[in-house]
Amino acid sequence: MQVVNDSPTSGVARFFKSASVIEAYEMRAVVLSMTFFFLLFGSYSVIKPVRDAMGTVYGMDNIQQLFTGTFIISFLVAPLYSFMASRVKLSTFLPWIYGVVALSIVGFYAAFEFGAEEDRWVAAAFYIWVSTFNMLIISVFWTFMADLFSRTQAKRLFGFVAAGGTLGGIVGPATATLLVKSLGNENLMLISAAGFALTAMLVHMLSVEKSRMIAAGVEAQRTTLDHKLAGNPLDGFKLLMKSRYLLLLAAFLLLMTWISTVVYIQLGDLITKSFESREARTQAYATIDLIVNSAAVFIQLFGTGRIISRFGVTTGLLLNPIIMVIAFFAAILSPVLIVLAGIQVTRRVAEYAVAKPTREMLFTVVDQESKYKAKNVIDTVVYRFGDVSSAWVSSFILPFGVTGLAIFGAVVCLIWFPIAYTLGKRYESVSGSTLT
Repeated sequence: MQVVNDSPTSGVARFFKSASVIEAYEMRAVVLSMTFFFLLFGSYSVIKPVRDAMGTVYGMDNIQQLFTGTFIISFLVAPLYSFMASRVKLSTFLPWIYGVVALSIVGFYAAFEFGAEEDRWVAAAFYIWVSTFNMLIISVFWTFMADLFSRTQAKRLFGFVAAGGTLGGIVGPATATLLVKSLGNENLMLISAAGFALTAMLVHMLSVEKSRMIAAGVEAQRTTLDHKLAGNPLDGFKLLMKSRYLLLLAAFLLLMTWISTVVYIQLGDLITKSFESREARTQAYATIDLIVNSAAVFIQLFGTGRIISRFGVTTGLLLNPIIMVIAFFAAILSPVLIVLAGIQVTRRVAEYAVAKPTREMLFTVVDQESKYKAKNVIDTVVYRFGDVSSAWVSSFILPFGVTGLAIFGAVVCLIWFPIAYTLGKRYESVSGSTLT
């Protein structure tokens, strides 16, 4: 490997290096990645409370129907994504994903401007589409990161890269909270669309940076984006079913999704009962997002890399199941809005700061085709199957109140724990470059 001078030459460089042990040759790639995730998650965070408010227009009592619709659309989008990746070079295909998302938001903006905002079915279509593409765009981002940075780099850098998204998650909800009453939900959508359009440019810049790092002989994934992926639209499903490691990853995400959905439904039911207007509900959701991301960013900047390097990936995976068991017992004892909001904040801080970056590290040891195809199936179809299955189960338990949902969540955590442990040990046992 080429020796590169890594002495910091500015205050910014010293901060980056001290925060996450970033080498000088990695600096440009890390800054671009953080900026990319900042714009990506910030743009989504602007539109997320609008989506959640539209869910209340459709009706929280029927939220499981929206989750079912999201699962169906995700199931259809996954093979389409795989088909396009097999027909278009990755360096061209990846930017266009974000461009299409921006255009679709503008389309819904036009529909709402013509008075369709109060229509339950238009609200449902918007909720389903945003819930579909949000998993796709974030999955593609982390796939790209796993295809850019090596396994050892990921342990040091993914927490820091994730902080870019968290900072976007602070700016996005803050924007929604401050502007929703003066601009309205529709104009927030235009802000979001502009941000997604900018991310397409950053994909291209990072593609160039990946090529530069490979040419310089420094540490990075040795793959290229200047080609199409082989295979057919169903390859993602086939690769998933053939790999025990990927199946463990899918099981981990499925159980994590069940927990997220249980808390989301609990919280949504209480918010609907506590706030009458859509704007007030949007502001409540945005406030929670702002608190979560403000708390998570400090850990991501200064703690995640060191926690994973010191205690290992297995510990990072186990953190959320342990926290949520305790949190659900708290909800059983006190099933009120402030407790549920606190649980949502705690869960998401732990997930964003540790569990999410740790889970994305697991994909650095699989081949490029599995990164782009199988990971997409896991992050969209499996995730949304977790949503819909948990939503329907929760709909049957909801008459028993928050206590019933909390008991269900605690049981899921007890199953989640051994899956997380097994997956972490499997990853840490890898000695080669890829794992199946």
